Amino acid sequence: MEPGPRNLITDVAGLRVGNASDAALKSGVTVLTADAPFVASVHVMGGAPGTRETDLLDPDRTVQEVDALVLSGGSAFGLGAAEGVMAALRAAGRGVAVGPARVPIVPAAIVFDLLNGGRKDWTDSPYPALGRAAFEAAEADFALGTAGAGTGATSATLKGGLGSASCVLASGVTVGALVVANPVGTVTDTAGRFWAAPFEVAGEFGGLGAAGPAPTMPPTKMGPAQSTVIAIVATDARLTKAEARRVAVAAHDGIARAVLPSHTPADGDLVFALSTGATDHPAEALWAIGHAAAVCLSRAIARGVWLAAPAPDDPLPTWTERFGAGRGAAGA
Repeated sequence: MEPGPRNLITDVAGLRVGNASDAALKSGVTVLTADAPFVASVHVMGGAPGTRETDLLDPDRTVQEVDALVLSGGSAFGLGAAEGVMAALRAAGRGVAVGPARVPIVPAAIVFDLLNGGRKDWTDSPYPALGRAAFEAAEADFALGTAGAGTGATSATLKGGLGSASCVLASGVTVGALVVANPVGTVTDTAGRFWAAPFEVAGEFGGLGAAGPAPTMPPTKMGPAQSTVIAIVATDARLTKAEARRVAVAAHDGIARAVLPSHTPADGDLVFALSTGATDHPAEALWAIGHAAAVCLSRAIARGVWLAAPAPDDPLPTWTERFGAGRGAAGA
């Protein structure tokens, strides 16, 4: 699978992503949107999800399209980021028409980053303002690593981050992934080689080679509701909500291939899947889109960790701090 020109989810034409973060808070928000509403669905496999408007994404629900998707830090407080996005969309005249009113549809998911060394002594939640700022910053190019909703992310042994990757199938269909890598489990072996290495393209997370044998029980940051991998996978292939749901289900394999262990009771692992509907695809190609989404998601998780940057009072080292000596800087 060849990546798109940016190797970002925005290689799916028409999509834009924006980040906003607060360095003192060690948290932030990432928003995906487009110029027109898009089909979306979702699948949750973690035991501790934090979500907003996800029931609406079931295939049998009335509303068929959404205006934006929000990934946020802040645990349940971060769900308020969607309020800021809704306000910006409403100001732009976006949303489902209900008589003279318009109601923007903004599903959201959160990660737990409240114990990462950042200041959490705020009185009024910062997340609505961060959500609006992320929406207003949305462009085709955006930062990875310690950015947006990945600002305060951690894994069991390393600092986490925001990752993205894309691929173009032989049919011409484009698939991409966007992820906040904040799992209970590990993303590398003890030598820093990524579990996702079999799917790496062109050294995008260091070209370190295959990881060593998987341990019987990898290290974890086990605790009640303290982790999560939340992701968006996207394609320009025209999908129904039911087909998007199947792609979201398939994409969870990408988490399992990149994180050990994954889908635990303390994770809130969730994948949104969306379609811009720009191109048709043969019905039998749906399996290929799902597989590509899983591969892109594995790569995106590794890239998010690989590109993480250090900050004061981090509870865990970045990949570069722990393993980078003599190997070149992360992102090189």
